[in-house]
Amino acid sequence: MEGSLALLIPILALSIPLMAIWSKHQQRLAEMRLQSTATDTAERAAQYASQVAALEERVRVLERIVTDSGYNVSAQIEALRDTRHVEDDHGVPLALDKAPSKERA
Repeated sequence: MEGSLALLIPILALSIPLMAIWSKHQQRLAEMRLQSTATDTAERAAQYASQVAALEERVRVLERIVTDSGYNVSAQIEALRDTRHVEDDHGVPLALDKAPSKERA
């Protein structure tokens, strides 16, 4: 029995520091996971906030169209479409009305 006790003492002496190192490592991993989750959550919150702001602006425009009296709703929608910026430097104009019509056989 004395021989087995003598063997257990060094094993116990080595296992305590190993357990301390392992527990610190696990704690660091948990902190890294928590930080990663917090970063992801903050990014998603920022994306949701920008989407909500865009939707709120659209709702304000729709409310203004619906609640303003004395104007035709379709005329206001067309006016909103006309105010959008359209870049003219993209694409090639088709000019279908100027091209001679050719029929293929």
